[in-house]
Amino acid sequence: MRVMRTIAVAFSMFSAVPMPQFEWDEESLRYMLVAFPLVGVLVGTLMWGWLELAATLGVSQFVRALVLTAMPPLVTGGIHLDGFCDTWDALSSHQEPKRMRQILKDPHIGAFGVIHLVLLLLATYVLWLELPQVNGLAMVLGFALSRALAGYSVAAFPIAEGDGLARTFAEGSNRRNVRRFCAILSVAVSAGLVACGAWPMVACALGAFVWYRAGVVRRFGGLSGDLSGWFVQTCELWMLVALYLHTLLGVVA
Repeated sequence: MRVMRTIAVAFSMFSAVPMPQFEWDEESLRYMLVAFPLVGVLVGTLMWGWLELAATLGVSQFVRALVLTAMPPLVTGGIHLDGFCDTWDALSSHQEPKRMRQILKDPHIGAFGVIHLVLLLLATYVLWLELPQVNGLAMVLGFALSRALAGYSVAAFPIAEGDGLARTFAEGSNRRNVRRFCAILSVAVSAGLVACGAWPMVACALGAFVWYRAGVVRRFGGLSGDLSGWFVQTCELWMLVALYLHTLLGVVA
């Protein structure tokens, strides 16, 4: 019951999937971040199922790519896209950390957020359109890896001053054990991707993680919920680019 409750709270927070409502108490938050990658597993599994259905029905590449692009934000409710836009608005301001954190809290989306959102969705659509074949298992593992790394960051990175949601998750979790579990999950999922022949996805995910820690979180003076959403979207885009280039170069059979 405790495990199912933790999973339900994770899906309630990070997805638009209807879930039984539980109180967000200390017990349900303690290991919620460990269940976060399961949302990625669901996203990847649904996309894999769509790929199989599209192949069976003979759906055009254009429609196939459109659904693949739309499915993640539909399943997650766009929660990570919101953080992605807010973060780019703040980064593009080139202000001091305190001012950038204020921009993150602004509920309105700015011009730079819109620009980067359009570029993200356009790049995602074109990459899915150009990929002739997709390893379904690698896709599932990729969506899990981005969230395992994001969960690790919330438990391991310093939290920005005044941030509410990330601080709630960090302080409500058993940070030491969550770090261990998310690290183990990240290694296990990475090993699965390597076994699938998708090692460039692992390399790009780790590259995005390093940039996230050194180039983004540090500039804001700590982690926030919006920065975590930015990382999930950026990491997944980098992995998709890696998958495309890997396939284009003919390394994957």
